[in-house]
Amino acid sequence: MKFITAIIKPFKFVEVKDALAGLGVSGLTVSEVSGYGRQKGQTEVYRGAEYVSSMLPKLKLEVAVPDDLADRVVEVVRQTANNAEIGDGKIFVVELADVVRIRTGEHGELAL
Repeated sequence: MKFITAIIKPFKFVEVKDALAGLGVSGLTVSEVSGYGRQKGQTEVYRGAEYVSSMLPKLKLEVAVPDDLADRVVEVVRQTANNAEIGDGKIFVVELADVVRIRTGEHGELAL
């Protein structure tokens, strides 16, 4: 199993969610986060004063998938979230040792 975390621009969320649903991804965790990478933030105006904000709003998507689905999930997120601009985001993939469904006690892929 793999645990995939994607950091994307917020306006791409619905498109990415729908594309993942089309792959059969049945569960997804979404968090509002902020951060920065190579783009180093943006200029903002607050009460007439201009300032630089290094923390940009993003969404963090987290999903656990079977090994045979992981590559397709990564590619669908990459293609769908791609806006061909700096700051489009990142995808992290890590090996997942186990998953336990709290209600039933099921382990592994049965718990997905």
